[in-house]
Amino acid sequence: MNGKLFIVPTPIGNLQDMTFRAIEVLKNVDLILAEDTRTSGKLLKYFDIETSQRSYHKFNEHKIVDQLVKQLQNGSHFALISDAGTPAISDPGYLLVHKAIEKDIPVETLPGSTAFVPALVNSGLPAERFVFEGFLPVKKGRQTRLKDLQAETRTMIFYESPHKLLKTLKDFEKYFGTDRQISISREISKIYEETVRGSIVEVIKIFEEKPTIKGEFVLVLQGLKNKK
Repeated sequence: MNGKLFIVPTPIGNLQDMTFRAIEVLKNVDLILAEDTRTSGKLLKYFDIETSQRSYHKFNEHKIVDQLVKQLQNGSHFALISDAGTPAISDPGYLLVHKAIEKDIPVETLPGSTAFVPALVNSGLPAERFVFEGFLPVKKGRQTRLKDLQAETRTMIFYESPHKLLKTLKDFEKYFGTDRQISISREISKIYEETVRGSIVEVIKIFEEKPTIKGEFVLVLQGLKNKK
């Protein structure tokens, strides 16, 4: 009889955002597949979870995925977690889920933390229709992606790292204009949580004046307004 694969979101900052159900699943599975066992070890210790861990990340997932699927087929129950948030959302997870489904292995995804939903709601921009783009390509395909999005009327959501934030904002200025509204959230659910809102040119000025920029950023960009 097949085992089961649980996809378990973990807090993106505040550990109190962990759900009772997520804790129960992590305590009862045979193995936790973790992006970084050192990071997840702190979470498991906080909630007195003693389940064994194994590293599962973008550098080894292709090598070990078939082995993990066989173990699931033999009845093992695994939980997949990332360092923060929901696996497979700009984190490893898609490949294992895809392979498990191919082999008719039950997959159960728990609801929970992800950074882009609170950032979208907090932006004040239209949230009934949106497109999640994650991280833009660093080099190859970047310009093509931005050109393709110039005509997008839905609210757009991006992830960005601190050292690439200003470059991305200046690319936005180039492809979307200076007046397009944008909301930038960082350190969501943490002590220094911050959201900056304004036009693209306004937020560029704000971040150019900051001596250091830390944290993971969610950029919520206004879509193209329909011309009447």
